[in-house]
Amino acid sequence: MNTIPAVETEVLIVGAGPAGAAAGALLATYGIDAMMINKYNSVANTPRAHITNQRAMEVLRDLGLERQAKAASTPQNLMGDHVYATSLAGQELGRIRTWYTHPSFKAEHDLASPTAVCDIPQDKMEPILVGAASYRGTTVRSGTELLGFEQDDDGVTSTLRDRVTGEQYTVRSRYLIGADGGRSLVAEQLGLRFEGEMVASASMNVVFRADLSHLVEHRPSDMYWFLQQGVGHGGVGVGVLRVVDTWDRWVGVWGFDASQGTPELTDELGTSIAHKLIGDDTVPVEIESLSTWGVNRKYAVENTRGRAFIVGDAAHRHSPMNGLGSNTSIQDSYNLAWKLALVLRGLAGPGLLESYAEERLPIAKHLVDRTVRSEGLMPGMFKALRLPPGFEESVLAQVLENLEAPTEEGAERRAEFRAAMDATLACFNTHGMELNQFYSSRAVVTDGAEAPVPERDVELHYFPSSFPGHHLPHAWVVKDQRRTPIFDLCGKGGFTILAGDRGAAWRDAAAVVSEELGLPLDVVVIGRGGDYEDAYGDFAAVAQIGELGALLVRPDHMIGWRTTETADADELLRVLRSILDR
Repeated sequence: MNTIPAVETEVLIVGAGPAGAAAGALLATYGIDAMMINKYNSVANTPRAHITNQRAMEVLRDLGLERQAKAASTPQNLMGDHVYATSLAGQELGRIRTWYTHPSFKAEHDLASPTAVCDIPQDKMEPILVGAASYRGTTVRSGTELLGFEQDDDGVTSTLRDRVTGEQYTVRSRYLIGADGGRSLVAEQLGLRFEGEMVASASMNVVFRADLSHLVEHRPSDMYWFLQQGVGHGGVGVGVLRVVDTWDRWVGVWGFDASQGTPELTDELGTSIAHKLIGDDTVPVEIESLSTWGVNRKYAVENTRGRAFIVGDAAHRHSPMNGLGSNTSIQDSYNLAWKLALVLRGLAGPGLLESYAEERLPIAKHLVDRTVRSEGLMPGMFKALRLPPGFEESVLAQVLENLEAPTEEGAERRAEFRAAMDATLACFNTHGMELNQFYSSRAVVTDGAEAPVPERDVELHYFPSSFPGHHLPHAWVVKDQRRTPIFDLCGKGGFTILAGDRGAAWRDAAAVVSEELGLPLDVVVIGRGGDYEDAYGDFAAVAQIGELGALLVRPDHMIGWRTTETADADELLRVLRSILDR
């Protein structure tokens, strides 16, 4: 067999989906020599994942890709009028305002971040991230698969195969990132432990083109949900139409019984499904593709071993409910990339990398648990309507007639159905899941105080906190009469000190520590006479550091340390040595 010489790189990334491509873009931005391989010859060729929440948009903003991503997206104002009906052209059963478009949720959403949730199909997201990775220096090799790898004290030797030529060669890297999806070879070869189950149900995606503007422009949404006989996700009888391009490219979601085998995926089948969901078989439909997928409920209880890590679907496999999958995958890489960069540059010890497991494993478990609970909300509508499993269309017609009956029984059913439909809001609004991710690890330093306990549902609502381990709260500050989010003053691979009004002394302290550790430290004084004015008083309110104190913000916009005391170089040095394992 033909062979070619070994290749060397600092980080080998296996997989070019959202997690792998994000890792490639981040590491290249941080100046790390990385190589990313893609088993397939192209990026995603179907829309698949699509909801892109605020936290993922923050990662794209930090990478300088937010504007490009927004241009490829359906914006929030066109996403949220979720309709429940018998078909797109059929009888409406009710609506809920999702993705934070209800005015009360919209206010919380807008106060939480300079970014906004949007809908970016995976076949548009991946080219943005892969393109950025390649343009910034990551070597990208498509049609290349991992055959296996071996670790030693100094690095990882991976064997790859070019799927076009059949050539095999080795890559020597300091570290390996497995972003190779739900059937991860990296996770399997590492022998990492998982909990949960795979393929709990089966569904089919039908990607098609059809001009449906006459049915949706007056009630714009990214998803429409239909109660129909013989369809649905998880066998609960719900069919879905999901917009890809407004309003002429769509994904239809159709459930099937996996125990009876997979249907033959033909254009005729796709057209019949599309027409069933539309509710009008006279609408011209052009089928692009059909594919099947299973709903998994599994998460890693180990996500690293030696010099290898897993991110994204390799670490957490779950239902698309809540729209958290690709977002959490991107955030895995956001957590890991800066740590790898600092260790590779000799600015941090290997202990920093251990914090990846400490911080992201609880997120993976919570994510899978949440999606399972959200899936359990859909059958409530069937129970409220008294619909049996596998119901016939004639039964549905009678049930809907009963729902409208001007009787006490009709009133009871309407109340039950409204409550069940409203409960499904938790399948879409998970602001707290996005932004309340709290890290308690060796890469966070506290003063021993207890973390604040929120008063509201921590999965549904975000609560801003500057307590170490929390997401940097959003605030607007002003310079030269122009406002800037404090988010933009941090990140980009570096640590930042945000100081209060009388915090100019933190510059001298940071200079001493920076010289000692060889670590760049940005200092931004926010207040009267500082680098930025706290014109709205937002920063003082959320920072809780007084005029002398400071926040130490990590490269991933998580708060690493907080103090209300005056600048102290020795204390800052102690904190950073602890975080960086120095």
